Amino acid sequence: MITRVKTKSEIIAMRQSGQRLGHVLNHLRNTVEVGMSTKEVADIARDELARVGGKPAFLGMYGFPDVLCISLNDEVVHGIPQANKIIEDGDIVSMDFGVKLDGMITDAAISVVVGTTEKTSRRKLVAITEEALLAGIETLRDGVRVGTISNAIEKVLNKHHYGIVRDLVGHGVGHELHEEPNIPNYGKSDTGMILKAGMTIAIEPMATLGGYAVVTDSDGWTIRTQDSSDSAHFEHTILITQDGYEILTKI
Repeated sequence: MITRVKTKSEIIAMRQSGQRLGHVLNHLRNTVEVGMSTKEVADIARDELARVGGKPAFLGMYGFPDVLCISLNDEVVHGIPQANKIIEDGDIVSMDFGVKLDGMITDAAISVVVGTTEKTSRRKLVAITEEALLAGIETLRDGVRVGTISNAIEKVLNKHHYGIVRDLVGHGVGHELHEEPNIPNYGKSDTGMILKAGMTIAIEPMATLGGYAVVTDSDGWTIRTQDSSDSAHFEHTILITQDGYEILTKI
């Protein structure tokens, strides 16, 4: 379905959903540490959401087996939590989470470099990918075109010569986890669908230290860089307003 202008009550539900999602991701960012398994991190997310209220949007979605997508280093997205996958010093840990509340869904992701590593290339990749997300958000207003968002993200990542994943994109969100339009992380300004105030979208740059090509693991879920280069991923759900935007999943 094409994302549609949300009603007042739907926006209230998404605002509350987003606040809880942002809280959980902030809690994970402050909790994840070297020696944890990725399953432990997912269980923390599950328990914290149960404490604040809301349903995990990813669990069972298209058959996904857990509440959190957690991806390490060259894994771009959709990593399945595993008890035997242990986080090591210097790992990039990308955590993608969704919350459903009163029938409305929000979606957000963060990446962090865990431990005391001096791997500055990883820390820079994470910082610039988040900068690209914010650049895309800054374009939002009533009447913005999808290509303008995409181009703002692309400019930031190109400036630092990062790979821009092309097979995975941002999207509309709200009544469903993935709604039209797709929002690529590269594109030409003033092209594509016109977005209106009251619509809600998820912008999510995915950048790499190498090329843009990705492959899917045999588990059918985990997507990683084809050249094994490191990757980072950030995402927010945003409400478009008449003169700008409101980040619903603010962390």
